[in-house]
Amino acid sequence: MAGEVEKRNAAIAAMEFVEDGMTLGLGTGSTAKHFVELLADEVADGLIVRGVPTSAQTQRLAEAHGIPLLPVEQVQQIHLTVDGADEADGQGQLIKGGGAALLREKIIANASDHMVVIADPSKHVETLGVFPLPVEVTQFGFTITAKKVFDALKGSDVARPNVGLRQGNDGQPIITDGGNYILDCKCAVIPDAGATARALANVPGVVEHGLFIGLARTVIIGSQDGASIFEY
Repeated sequence: MAGEVEKRNAAIAAMEFVEDGMTLGLGTGSTAKHFVELLADEVADGLIVRGVPTSAQTQRLAEAHGIPLLPVEQVQQIHLTVDGADEADGQGQLIKGGGAALLREKIIANASDHMVVIADPSKHVETLGVFPLPVEVTQFGFTITAKKVFDALKGSDVARPNVGLRQGNDGQPIITDGGNYILDCKCAVIPDAGATARALANVPGVVEHGLFIGLARTVIIGSQDGASIFEY
């Protein structure tokens, strides 16, 4: 499939940033999965690295592929994190959290010396907002929090936000690895991602939001025959 080729080519380009002896943040999602698989091949050939997974899903994948993992409690330095994105704009700003791992992803990204984002061309956008913005919230009082999230979006000039609780196929709320709920906020356009990020961070009950501002230093967009690299 064309999309998978592009994702894999982005992951191949990201491997150029990996060096022997690194502690690596391992992202979550379909594109990050390609990176984990490529990394496993290099580990099998003698590359010495340790991984810090951003989700239980990625932990299982890395363990199945024989990548040595380091408990997050023992982390002293994360040299490089490679992760995907649901959207990436021309300033290196991201929307993440489609896989419900945004809290752990942001903790690891923020602790890293260098974050590399890998994506296919459909994720490279001029302005963030078409992909619904995930906001992780506590279960307690989540309906109150949802109303305050709506107000915060409106207050940061998102014209017509629609805030809904993410649910599984069984109709039950999706619960994150941290035991929280996810609100998916349909925004269409987020005119000022920084202002929206600040507004959401001030809402009690919001554990974390999916706007990653100032964290990605490199964005790699895969193509059918290679990849384009953008530095920020």
